[in-house]
Amino acid sequence: MPPTTAPGLAIRGFTPPLRLADFKLIAFDMDSTLINIECVDEIADAVGLKDEVAAITEATMRGEIADFKESLRRRVALLRGVTVADMELVYTTRLRLNPGAERLVAACKAAGLRTLLVSGGFTFFADRVRERLGIDFARSNVLEIESGPNCGQLTGRMVDQPWGDICDGAEKRKMLLETCTRLGIEPRQAIAVGDGANDLPMMGAAGLSVAYHAKPRVREQAMVAIDEGGLDRLLEVVQP
Repeated sequence: MPPTTAPGLAIRGFTPPLRLADFKLIAFDMDSTLINIECVDEIADAVGLKDEVAAITEATMRGEIADFKESLRRRVALLRGVTVADMELVYTTRLRLNPGAERLVAACKAAGLRTLLVSGGFTFFADRVRERLGIDFARSNVLEIESGPNCGQLTGRMVDQPWGDICDGAEKRKMLLETCTRLGIEPRQAIAVGDGANDLPMMGAAGLSVAYHAKPRVREQAMVAIDEGGLDRLLEVVQP
């Protein structure tokens, strides 16, 4: 089926409207999807390396750097010496929820969906966003912090977790599928929302894929592409 469009909204592969209650889970990417920034880029600004880190981020999100894990390790290595106070400043002065995020999450919860945040970013921010939005499940990466003389500074490395080392595209897909199993539902009953190439694996596994102000490669593959307005424009397609 060719894509149909409304202003700032493209739909392909199905005829809207769908019913929100027909789904049981919605999974969100965080950086540039639920929130307005790429956290790693803003942290890098604290050590004067934003341009260098942001260039790697942009190439990765466009899909030009295929190995997300290596890309993230390269960027995090440049953050060595950034302090927890620097990150706190990013959170308080730069991080904002994207328009429509609160309304969409509230509508999904009211319709009985469970909510999942899966991020290639960091728990320092993801845990707070999860709490602000009342999200049920989350997975993201842990930045290692120095102890001893440099207590409170980043080491430039990440901490391995029980589920693995880095939350990349494959891990996002795995977490979505594991959450479906945990809830006793089929992947076709899940919605996945993202903006970058590392969101494509989970978007491909879900019953409905949504690109939010996304990179071209992601927009072209999504069933719903929101190019103008907020996240809550999804409610024009999947009605409460």
